[in-house]
Amino acid sequence: MARDDEVDRIDEPDVEIGASARARRLRFRSKPRTHVELHGEVTERGGGREAVETSSGSAREHLPEEVEPGVTYRDVDIRWRAAARLRDPSRRRDR
Repeated sequence: MARDDEVDRIDEPDVEIGASARARRLRFRSKPRTHVELHGEVTERGGGREAVETSSGSAREHLPEEVEPGVTYRDVDIRWRAAARLRDPSRRRDR
């Protein structure tokens, strides 16, 4: 499993969210379909736009990237995070 600091890292993000889950036993009836899409831009009052750098990723323990229906996975640990940052640091507001 990747360490927390290796999961699609953005240094000093302006926005960051995450989730984690643990399970002693986990079984899927069917193969899950997942899709994550992150994008954004900042629109200013004068009509200008600025791109945003985005990143997301997960780290798993005892759970493969492609799970199989009917298989019981044990002692599962999953972490997910998404982060975003303005690309031009001079335009960032103090937090």
